[in-house]
Amino acid sequence: MSSEGARLELGQEQADDWWEVEALFDLCFAPGREALSSYRLREDVKPVATLCLWLRDETGALVAAIRYWPVCVAGACALLLGPVAVHPTRQGEGLAGILIRESLSRARGAGWQRVMLVGDAPYYARFGFARLEGVIMPPPTNPERVLGFELVAGAWKGVRGTVTRCED
Repeated sequence: MSSEGARLELGQEQADDWWEVEALFDLCFAPGREALSSYRLREDVKPVATLCLWLRDETGALVAAIRYWPVCVAGACALLLGPVAVHPTRQGEGLAGILIRESLSRARGAGWQRVMLVGDAPYYARFGFARLEGVIMPPPTNPERVLGFELVAGAWKGVRGTVTRCED
């Protein structure tokens, strides 16, 4: 795999990668990122391991990562995408797009039906995400930023309610 001439390795996050991925997220996001409402949905919940991916450059340095978490919306299972981060020195190269497209393909292949996230609609629209009407994230989330993607046609139809944690 290559991006702008540089060779990249795509891999699935393993336990040994956890802290390196966390350091990338800390670098890319504002302090206090864990105070966001989406983190309340992730506390003490294991991520969906097969969808947690990373990209490394030719030196082995971590340059991008993505994670997914299971959530429920009125009893319907969904994936919560995020965070996704690209090292500041590699932003603008399409690395997040590589991870988003690959992980959505894997999610579809694994039988998931729907994905959601909290993010910038103009950015995520290029991947097929659209605003979710009636899907409510815990406060203080701006409802305009609650976006969804259907891995199966019609998967979000009629799914309304508050997003909650998935318990094992």
